[in-house]
Amino acid sequence: MTEAELYTEYKGVYLPTHLHPQGSLKYYEEFTFRHDDILIVTYPKSGTTWMQEIVPLVQSGGDLTPVLTVPNWDRVPWLEETRACVLNLEQRASPRLFSTHYHYNMMPASFFTVKPKVIYVMRNPKDVFTSSYHYYGMASFLVQPGTQDQFLQKFLNGKGWLNAKDQDRTMYISYEEMIFDLRDSVSKISQFMEKSLDSEVIEKIADHCVFKNMKQNKMSNYSLVPNEFMDHNKSEFLRKGIAGDWKNQLTVSQAEYFDAVYKNQVKDIKYKFVWD
Repeated sequence: MTEAELYTEYKGVYLPTHLHPQGSLKYYEEFTFRHDDILIVTYPKSGTTWMQEIVPLVQSGGDLTPVLTVPNWDRVPWLEETRACVLNLEQRASPRLFSTHYHYNMMPASFFTVKPKVIYVMRNPKDVFTSSYHYYGMASFLVQPGTQDQFLQKFLNGKGWLNAKDQDRTMYISYEEMIFDLRDSVSKISQFMEKSLDSEVIEKIADHCVFKNMKQNKMSNYSLVPNEFMDHNKSEFLRKGIAGDWKNQLTVSQAEYFDAVYKNQVKDIKYKFVWD
């Protein structure tokens, strides 16, 4: 299928129509946040599933039940996707847990007035590219990536959250930090969520959320998704969970081109990235 058949343009961004019909976009536009909501914000393939595993476990005090019995797309739903419309999110007890791939300037009006908490997960963009390239090849609702050079041209466009206002309500954490010290990352997340957890609980959460362990959880590894939508024979949704896999994907010239474009795009951002 063509891009025109697969995507809807919304606020300057192309969204997969299968996941984002007009009804779901309208639902998010009119959504009312609460001040104590916790919103996981990511660029796709930057650690969303990982954080959808950690945050509910912090909230539950280490009880594994929510992550072993509820699919991640229902336990921490994307507010812009069609599932959000049927989950009765207005009836959920506080603090509610949500996800979004929206850019900061795409957020609904209530976000800016209510100011929920945000956990923004970053990842080395070259690893995001690598993971995305494989993902686009296995998901039927996304346009086929084409050659690596073609996909690279499309990929190197984007905006983010690093210049967002209300920084005191936002926690920034990177995929790389979580790989380096997951226990410390869980501890920081629990502090941000204002959940007092003892060391044994933090250790339990970190152990469950090690990538190789989380990858076995059918409620999080997308094995429940029918093959017509995600062909796991082409690529697993949760692939390697490592940092630096871009070195096995990009050619030297592609990496140099990527760096040149990337440096120009982030030149006005003061944030210090762990991968730079």
